Amino acid sequence: MLKRTLAACIAATTMTAATAADVEVLHYWTSGGEAKSVAYLKEKLTEAGVGWKDFAVAGGGGENAMTVLKSRAVSGTPPTAAQIKGPSIQEWGDLGFLADIDSVAQANNWDALLPSVVSDVMKHEGKYVAAPVNVHRVNWLWANPAVFQKAGATIPTTWDDFIVQAKKIKDAGLIPLAHGGQAWQDATVFEAVVLGVGGADYYQKAFVELDQATLASDTTDEVFRVFGELRGLIDENSPGRDWNVATSMVINGEAAMQIMGDWAKGEFTVAGKTPGVDYVCVAAPGTSGAFTFNVDSFAFFAQSDADAQAGQQEMAKQILGEDFQEVFNLNKGSIPARLGMARDNFDSCAHASMDAFVASAQTGGLVPSFAHGMAVSEAVSGAIYDVATNYFNSDQSPADGKSQLVEAIQAAM
Repeated sequence: MLKRTLAACIAATTMTAATAADVEVLHYWTSGGEAKSVAYLKEKLTEAGVGWKDFAVAGGGGENAMTVLKSRAVSGTPPTAAQIKGPSIQEWGDLGFLADIDSVAQANNWDALLPSVVSDVMKHEGKYVAAPVNVHRVNWLWANPAVFQKAGATIPTTWDDFIVQAKKIKDAGLIPLAHGGQAWQDATVFEAVVLGVGGADYYQKAFVELDQATLASDTTDEVFRVFGELRGLIDENSPGRDWNVATSMVINGEAAMQIMGDWAKGEFTVAGKTPGVDYVCVAAPGTSGAFTFNVDSFAFFAQSDADAQAGQQEMAKQILGEDFQEVFNLNKGSIPARLGMARDNFDSCAHASMDAFVASAQTGGLVPSFAHGMAVSEAVSGAIYDVATNYFNSDQSPADGKSQLVEAIQAAM
């Protein structure tokens, strides 16, 4: 129904708010490190003579922003650019809403600057319609070494050891796992368990290709068993907590660990913390040879106004510039989407992410994040969200979790 409604509004798609070379940009970067990052893009555009109309919609997973975007598109007034990614870019392209920015891409040789796993997602029917700002690694474990030392625990590398060390931390009166009880955060942790328990091949078959036999396998039972054990390792105030508040618990020594993408590093950076000293970044348990990627990008919506189109072209150009790619990702905690960037100013966590990105691409361990809109349709990801968060906040058995997952994905396909 939504597609038919949106398609019917394509002819009415205009941008009445933007004048001159202004761009109205819808995004959901509102935490400390994120806000600092997006402010730099505004600064770069201002220097280039392009006005910035900020359209920030709070909500770390972007669900609120996507609801607003659909409303604006249906009303015929989409923003100039919006923070969307993965299969959603193709869905908006199929509806005819996106602007062709291929001339900018060709002039600046984007095909040579971007790895194919990134550039392929930015195109619709062979033409660029979006520009990538970064590459996030999602399967990170962030740890406060002082908390581990106080509890006499060691940082785990397997899920079995994770449970052992977490119990030591809990016995010491501290919180083992900082977590925000929101559906997208539950799905993020679930994704890390899927990858760590099943490996990249299982992950790809079950949660990217949606192979029914793999989803119904014994490995899925084990995934839910491990995921369920994490229920007792978070604090009672978890429900509704924003992800960056959970990160601050690790920063402040209230909790030992957080499983979260590398946007968490931006919060450590803003707090003046040093990697390897104040905090440690390691791959989530069992995932050292794999990399779940989340590529943030801005898709450009078709505009009838020539000045708005010019603003889009300049914005696209600035996003893939070396200066923006470096400063933005230093602030955000991610790594540049653009290849061949100098590493000098990036920290040890970023170096580890860059190395893992290249290595996993060669070994088959590079997989798209289903928890962050890179792997499956919005309908399927929503089904996985529902199952993961319902299971995590209940006393369901692993068998219950698996059967509900299989049924939910089948219904959403």
